[in-house]
Amino acid sequence: MLIRVGYDIVFEHPVSTPIIAMLYLHPSCRPAIRRGEFLLIDPRVEVGEYVDLFGNRCGRLTSPAGALRLWNDAVVEDSGNADEQNPAAEQREIHDLPHETLEFLIASRYCEVDRMVTLAWELFGSTPRGWPRVQAVCSYVHRHLAFDYLQARNTRTAYEAHQERVGVCRDFAHLAVTFCRCLNIPARYCTGYLGDIGIPAVPSPMDFSAWFEVYLGDRWYTFDARHNVARVGRVLMARGRDAADVALLTSFGASRLERFTVWCDEVGEDALAPLPPS
Repeated sequence: MLIRVGYDIVFEHPVSTPIIAMLYLHPSCRPAIRRGEFLLIDPRVEVGEYVDLFGNRCGRLTSPAGALRLWNDAVVEDSGNADEQNPAAEQREIHDLPHETLEFLIASRYCEVDRMVTLAWELFGSTPRGWPRVQAVCSYVHRHLAFDYLQARNTRTAYEAHQERVGVCRDFAHLAVTFCRCLNIPARYCTGYLGDIGIPAVPSPMDFSAWFEVYLGDRWYTFDARHNVARVGRVLMARGRDAADVALLTSFGASRLERFTVWCDEVGEDALAPLPPS
């Protein structure tokens, strides 16, 4: 299947402001891109690019004072299959884990492993190791938190989400990631597009989504505590330890969001023709 993804975002800056942007598709998506990304910035400014420590594609720019519009549009090819399920995937001992997975076992900005480790073992210590234990974490987080956009807070940590019992997709991901790390299962935070593909359309406005991946056996698997079901059509933008590593836009100065529109829809072959922003 083909999936069209993109956004139209406008920020207002009172003065010239340096910015780091993670508004590209993840480099691992390149083989699936059927119509390339059209990142347009108005007013036109120079954008430098680099790849960060987690393999994410990042842009550096300086916004002039006033409105800055960021517009992107792409079409990617997807298998149409839901997230892979492997209930037999086993949890590896820490001494047997690849070196590159170890940083996803420790505490990070939004994931207070040291603060929640006792609770994690009380809740999940008797569950079967491996896939069943991660699924138990997902099911608990899915039941424990109420999803509420109106109570979103960008400083909420996993511990606070657990105490407040409310959050948005990033809070579901942070809490599940934290529990998994407490249980010695490497877990990393993911952000990207997830449209209403294969499910009834949701009336609320489209937004970027957050999910997480865990390392079981010899590979990473996708889990989603917010929805707690396998989904079709995830399009990855960035991975990291938590949301602090994958902020879509980091402004080194005051900024105000003026417009925020995101799309992620299944489309036909006619969508492969490039479209200018409206």
